[in-house]
Amino acid sequence: MNDVVITERGQVSVPAGIRREMGLRAGQRLHFERISYREIRVLVADVAPVGPLSVLGYGKRMRDGGTRRTEDWMKELREGE
Repeated sequence: MNDVVITERGQVSVPAGIRREMGLRAGQRLHFERISYREIRVLVADVAPVGPLSVLGYGKRMRDGGTRRTEDWMKELREGE
């Protein structure tokens, strides 16, 4: 059994041995599930690896029904700088 301490900010560190055995890397998501009053389960979230193709179609999803042009979006974004 590996003991860890919760910090003042509510953070915990996964012991290095467990990280190595499970192949955990920085940035991976963990899911905490309450089992009982004194027990929780920590699961590695199933997330597909992010690659350059994951952003395809992102701009179209952000448009209002696809009616706004890219240059209109860019103008709006630049006004916030």
